[in-house]
Amino acid sequence: MLLKSINPNSGEVVREYPEYQWEEIDNIIRSVDASFHSWKKTKLDYRIGKIKALAKLLDIKKEGLSFTISVEMGKPINESRAEIEKCIWVCNYYCDNIEQFLQNQYIKTEATESYVSQQPLGVILAIMPWNFPFWQVFRFAVPALLAGNTAVLKHASNVPGCSLAIENLFLEADFPDDIFRSVLATNTKVERMIANKRIKAITLTGSTKAGQAVAQTAGKYLKKSVLELGGSDPYIILNDANIPEAVDICVKGRLLNTGQSCIGAKRFIITEKVYDEFESLFVEKMMAAKIGDPFDENNQLGPLARGYIREDLLSQVNKSISKGAQLLCGGKFIETPGFFFPATVLSNVLPGQPAYSQELFGPVASLIKAKDENVAIQIANDTTFGLGAAIFTSDIEKAKYIAENEIEAGCCFVNDFVRSDPRLPFGGIKESGYGRELSMYGLQEFVNIKTIYIK
Repeated sequence: MLLKSINPNSGEVVREYPEYQWEEIDNIIRSVDASFHSWKKTKLDYRIGKIKALAKLLDIKKEGLSFTISVEMGKPINESRAEIEKCIWVCNYYCDNIEQFLQNQYIKTEATESYVSQQPLGVILAIMPWNFPFWQVFRFAVPALLAGNTAVLKHASNVPGCSLAIENLFLEADFPDDIFRSVLATNTKVERMIANKRIKAITLTGSTKAGQAVAQTAGKYLKKSVLELGGSDPYIILNDANIPEAVDICVKGRLLNTGQSCIGAKRFIITEKVYDEFESLFVEKMMAAKIGDPFDENNQLGPLARGYIREDLLSQVNKSISKGAQLLCGGKFIETPGFFFPATVLSNVLPGQPAYSQELFGPVASLIKAKDENVAIQIANDTTFGLGAAIFTSDIEKAKYIAENEIEAGCCFVNDFVRSDPRLPFGGIKESGYGRELSMYGLQEFVNIKTIYIK
């Protein structure tokens, strides 16, 4: 089978890549496991030096790597550059903090000495998505490798160029052979990869359905897994919010990556008092978003990554309208080559509509009117997802209380849009998955937290 790299701006095939056969995949996993046993014994300073070299190489090659991202999945070029810069950030962050994160933690007990040591697990299998094809990989790989693990990447089948480019970066940064390898394969080979005895843990970023399948297989073989899955992030706008400022932030949060983000702002829950003002300004800003060639730096929106994503999104919009939602702007295909979908706003979004309960993976916003603050919180939590959320208000103490105690999500931002940050743990609850990435907490997902007791 061939994996096709398709330019979503034109719909044309850029290049075809042969899928790896199982024997080749098995040999790669075997080699990465063999390399683990020497890599884990290297000094931490040595591993830090390699990651620093990787960061420098990312900076040198930023333009070419950004081009690869935009060609394969359609991200506006400015956002592609920002993605590479974020990868550099995560490299530098962990290099600066890894020694502190990995140091032994001494605990006073009846023993002469007792402490906790963190040791690598082995080969980590990463099953990664296409929407942030570099960032999603680097945010797991950097801490995992610094801790002494090695890694195999099974990237999304529509970004094979990005997958091989990442593998080449590790080689060009002069990492030892087989510390990080990419495998070009469809999802049909994932279960067999998880079952491989040399794979010690799995990290997946993807849909809830993919997470269920991976969790089931990982559970069967008793292997640790971290799942970062879908989201339908609620943004609550309260009576005392700065509406013009909130609108600017909410539009940015909805349109980032052409709306193709698990932590993208999706459901906007606005109290009655400020609803009309918010709706008017929001629709105006959404309609003003420029869409087109991702290499035109004036465009805010590029194409969706694949044709089927656009078709699924249109189906969700039309089903919502048929069930009572009102279309305020957008909502139709743009009749040009490529997989373009305009910024779209739906109002009168109610339970039973896809726009209320499902993840809409594209630039479609759901506006929901709430009688008051308490009802807004109830609506925010009325979802099977639990990745991120945001609250807009001038009362910071109230916002802190709601964020900490009322919102059911892995993170909650106040007066800003949700995003990942190397310094903060990232992950969800409910059908948005489990486990954490980034910060010290993400590092600890893929180490053996070992107790040492000496009498």
